[in-house]
Amino acid sequence: MHRAEAPVPSDQSTADQQVLEEWSAPQAVNAALPRHVAIIMDGNGRWAAKRHLPRKLGHRQGVETVRRMVRAVGERGIPYLTLFGFSTENWRRPPDEVEDLMGLLRLYIRRDLAELHKNNVRIRIIGSREGLADDIVRMIAEAEELTAGNAGLRLTIAFNYGGQSEITRATLRIAEAVARGDLNPCDITPDTVADHLDTHDLPDPDLIIRTSGDKRLSNFLIWQAAYAELVFVDTLWPDFNDDVLGEALADYASRERRFGAREPWTPQP
Repeated sequence: MHRAEAPVPSDQSTADQQVLEEWSAPQAVNAALPRHVAIIMDGNGRWAAKRHLPRKLGHRQGVETVRRMVRAVGERGIPYLTLFGFSTENWRRPPDEVEDLMGLLRLYIRRDLAELHKNNVRIRIIGSREGLADDIVRMIAEAEELTAGNAGLRLTIAFNYGGQSEITRATLRIAEAVARGDLNPCDITPDTVADHLDTHDLPDPDLIIRTSGDKRLSNFLIWQAAYAELVFVDTLWPDFNDDVLGEALADYASRERRFGAREPWTPQP
């Protein structure tokens, strides 16, 4: 989408405010727009293989797509974006590929954190910290702390994340609360489980997009996806762009969401 260039304000504070408003997304701009979009970013390796390039260059091109899509989602007024960056199963990949993926998270935080903060984006990293290098854990904590007060786009990156692992960790926390006498087992409800998940402060995703043609969730947000609309596109993640995003959003807008009811129904936030 072409955006007309605005006149350059003479007052710097006005210019800064325009930057903040650029990506600010306090609420979806219309009812047909999802509040929360989650994306399974798949196809980096295949993108590289098609071009006879090293696999790591596919991952690096995928990071460039992350930069574009964070901005595109924010500009569309979608409040929440969650990206699947590294799964608990990805540890099974060759060590050099795993190390390169870890390095890309370091690079993304170092290179983009200041700009994301400047543009009012709040960052959360969900998943287990177990197994991550100490410097990555520190960088995650710093990114979350720096942007904690931002009120624009809520960017969540699922890193060292798996849905089954998340539910297991939530179950353990609930069991500990029962053992301490803080929780009666008879009082456990689905809301209790949701309140102990990594995403306890996020709405469930309305739309989950998976790139590269595979049609499965691959252990991503499996509790939260109960009533998500699923869109699978053949586009490889490095080629994903605003046009493909727009097509996925149009597909979402064309669906009736009933959540088990006979008529279209909208859950309360």
